[in-house]
Amino acid sequence: MSKVRTRFAPSPTGRMHVGNLRSALYEFLIAKHAGGEFMLRIEDTDQERFVEGAVDIIYRTMEKTGLIHDEGPDKDGGVGPYIQSERMKTGIYMKYAKELIEKGEAYYCFCDKERLSTLKSEVVEGKEITVYDKHCLHLSKEEIEANLAAGKPFVIRQNIPDEGTTTFHDELYGDITVDNAELDDMILIKSDGYPTYNFANVVDDHTMNITHVVRGNEYLSSSPKYQRLYDAFGWESPVYIHLPLITDENHKKLSKRSGHSSFEDLIEQGFLTEAIVNYIALLGWSPEDNREIFTLDELIRDFDYRRISKSPAVFDYVKLKWMNGEYIKAMDFDAFYEMALPYIREVITKDLDLKKIAAMVKTRIEVFTDIKEHIDFFETLPEYDVEMYTHKKMKTNKQTSLEVLTEILPVLEAQEDYSNDALYAVLCKYVEEKGVKNGYVMWPIRTAVSGKQMTPGGATEIMELLGKEESLARIRKGITLLSK
Repeated sequence: MSKVRTRFAPSPTGRMHVGNLRSALYEFLIAKHAGGEFMLRIEDTDQERFVEGAVDIIYRTMEKTGLIHDEGPDKDGGVGPYIQSERMKTGIYMKYAKELIEKGEAYYCFCDKERLSTLKSEVVEGKEITVYDKHCLHLSKEEIEANLAAGKPFVIRQNIPDEGTTTFHDELYGDITVDNAELDDMILIKSDGYPTYNFANVVDDHTMNITHVVRGNEYLSSSPKYQRLYDAFGWESPVYIHLPLITDENHKKLSKRSGHSSFEDLIEQGFLTEAIVNYIALLGWSPEDNREIFTLDELIRDFDYRRISKSPAVFDYVKLKWMNGEYIKAMDFDAFYEMALPYIREVITKDLDLKKIAAMVKTRIEVFTDIKEHIDFFETLPEYDVEMYTHKKMKTNKQTSLEVLTEILPVLEAQEDYSNDALYAVLCKYVEEKGVKNGYVMWPIRTAVSGKQMTPGGATEIMELLGKEESLARIRKGITLLSK
């Protein structure tokens, strides 16, 4: 068995979609699990969709996610160029297309738009396509040479028989057989001389010694045409692995409108790269032991492509947030603080102990963008409804809260040490003297100093950070609000 070689072949059309990243990840894992090689090839022959800067996004995303390629435009492994537009300049696609013409497996087509518009069309997978009638297949050699000599525009089409069947094997779906009558004579070389995506794929995969082709199952319908090309050339077919569709929670195809369809969307929404990679690995694949948290090295060790599902994978945003939260909890504090600091500084300009604030939120957030809503009260006391002082479990209401705040105010005014421990001791002493439970006292104080229903820390932790002057000012405001 030859060494496993996979390739990630993205088109530079913008941000990297979650589906593309999953393909890259699975291709990387299949190669590395088998001790093989993972290659990057840039497919830029569709010049109309090319986006400036998109190649940089591809490199940046792969580097961040740890999907390091062994060969590519920046790492020559001897089968380059690794960019399709550069490969085209070598004449490789036209050379192989003409070889197919010689074998009768392809032909020149000179039909203009006017003639093509008269052909019948049919709907295939929701798209209306024109079914070509093989008109130019029957041109004589003299007619073809005359047209070429006259510079008449042409495309080169694959010649698929009208009868018989074509069979290919997929590792997940098994043998798939289709009637040739269902296959159209697809274009191999376009009128601008560029190869079509399908043709360039086959030529490049073969000439670059790719052993395993991993792609979305939307390409299953094109695979018989790929197979016919391999058979026409007399080349060995690669191992096909077609991946399940990724849908949103409503079982619709994951689209840009979802707001979280690309890797960069998710990073901007406060997700960790490691959590994204871990989660995407589970979109269509499950390990034997049903565990959910994996490092990239553990995925390499455990990934078996035979455990990829054929059923669509649902992108569960809530599940991803949970997983990200688990990663944040497990982070080294210094690394967490470095990542959290820009988010903290977005809302806090006061001279406060930002490390203590970061420590407060570390176990309470799922994504970094959650930080703002957890800590904004440190900067400014929000307007709040005094009904918050009423809490059944704490046995508090507006009247009891007013009483507690009024009684504790002079105690806190006399207190010099505003460390968490000292404040807690003072309040516990008051609780004991009052003969009530902690929450009866702590709830109204926390409400007064935060103005929030939920906070990342308790009353005394918040007061330590706010300091004496600000804490007392907020308690006095609470008394004023409750006195109305």
